[in-house]
Amino acid sequence: MTRASAVPEACAATAIHGAVEPAPAGSRAANATPPGALQRLLDVTVQTRRARKLAYAAVLLEVAIVTGFAIVYRPFDLNIYLWGGHAVTDASRLYLVQAHANWFTYPPFAAALFTPLTALPVTIVVIGWELATVAAFAWVCVLSLRLAGCWPSKAAVAAVVGAGLLLEPVYHTLFLGQVNVFLLALVLTDIWLVASGKRAGVGIGVAAAIKLTPAIFVVLLLLTRKTKEALIAAGTFAACAVVGCLVDPSASRLYWTRLFYDTARVRVTYISNQSLDAAAARILGGVSHVGTWYLAAELTVGALGLAVATLLARRADWLGAAALTGTTGLLVSPVSWTHHWVWCMPALIVLLRAGAASRVTAAGGYVLFVLAPMWWTPHPGGNCEYGFHWLATLAANSFMLAGLGFLGYMACYTWRTRRSACRGTRAVFRQPVRFTTASPVGRKRLCLSGPKVFVIMRTLCNRVCSGVRRAQVEL
Repeated sequence: MTRASAVPEACAATAIHGAVEPAPAGSRAANATPPGALQRLLDVTVQTRRARKLAYAAVLLEVAIVTGFAIVYRPFDLNIYLWGGHAVTDASRLYLVQAHANWFTYPPFAAALFTPLTALPVTIVVIGWELATVAAFAWVCVLSLRLAGCWPSKAAVAAVVGAGLLLEPVYHTLFLGQVNVFLLALVLTDIWLVASGKRAGVGIGVAAAIKLTPAIFVVLLLLTRKTKEALIAAGTFAACAVVGCLVDPSASRLYWTRLFYDTARVRVTYISNQSLDAAAARILGGVSHVGTWYLAAELTVGALGLAVATLLARRADWLGAAALTGTTGLLVSPVSWTHHWVWCMPALIVLLRAGAASRVTAAGGYVLFVLAPMWWTPHPGGNCEYGFHWLATLAANSFMLAGLGFLGYMACYTWRTRRSACRGTRAVFRQPVRFTTASPVGRKRLCLSGPKVFVIMRTLCNRVCSGVRRAQVEL
């Protein structure tokens, strides 16, 4: 299959057969780009027995390191989550009292989810949380590869997981005990269900109820005319909000009326914030120096990202649509810490499945997200972070620039392939199409290729037109 869209192919098949069965999930026919390149790359990577053993050994070593880390260290953000689980039922204490010199910034429903964990020993909670994060990340890798049209072996999945755990957003999530990988897994599971033609929306709704930023995928579902799935996601979000309100009514009232849009409780200009808002604030000298013009720029980026993602989804490229939507959400969100950028993993797989140039870009992106150059720049919180300092500023905003680059790449890719998408029906008719015809002797099968079908139809039309003209002459 060429890079032509799968949607025109479906339209062509509809014209021949009158109906189209949905492509099986993860099948090569359901993708906008050929999966062969990525599948071959995976096969070559674990082709030898030694390579397979090395992949398994790397993952086991990383899991052992994560387990040892969980035994000796209590992740900072996980501590705040557990504190929220204790405080959620205590009037408005959840948002009026700081925990470990930081505010709890998630909705009350998120805090309520941690209440059962507060009854367990902290060490057990930390170990289980960290190992569950690794398992969720493995599931994310499997879903991403399947959405890319690959059927990876266990060794290939181990190799991808081992490489992915070295990405800064992933190991930073493990270091802090964050929820980002779980949210990514919930959203991608729903995207997988949508691509499979199954009912979805619960995962996106729950993810948005825990942290508001995944709500951008509800907009994607609406734009791609997945109305039922969007309604399910919105309903799930509302139901979770009601649960949070029942658990702690006063905290819910405070959060949904005053705090959910307030960024004053976090340090927006901190170097870990890799959003457009943070980059503008650092370059211009503070949040107060960012004018209202920024809203126009942010809306432009958001609209462009969602528009391109919608086109990709309509071409059945749900992995590209999901990766681009997640990246767009990170760009336009006021706060996108480096550990929020776990969407880099699906984005890298999107780049790897394409041609050689895209794979080189993916390799560069992988190195960037492993090294995380922003941590190499001055970031003590003083005035040295403000202003434009050429290479230092570019490094300080490297994740944000990578996100903009990915958005630009996907926009150019969609533009380049628009003609191929429109001409996708031609490739379909080159495939043999079988019809069953009746004859006096019995039923026999006749194999007609697409061009022959066109010739027969054109001949019939010419004969009908000739007959009409002849009849007009005779009259």
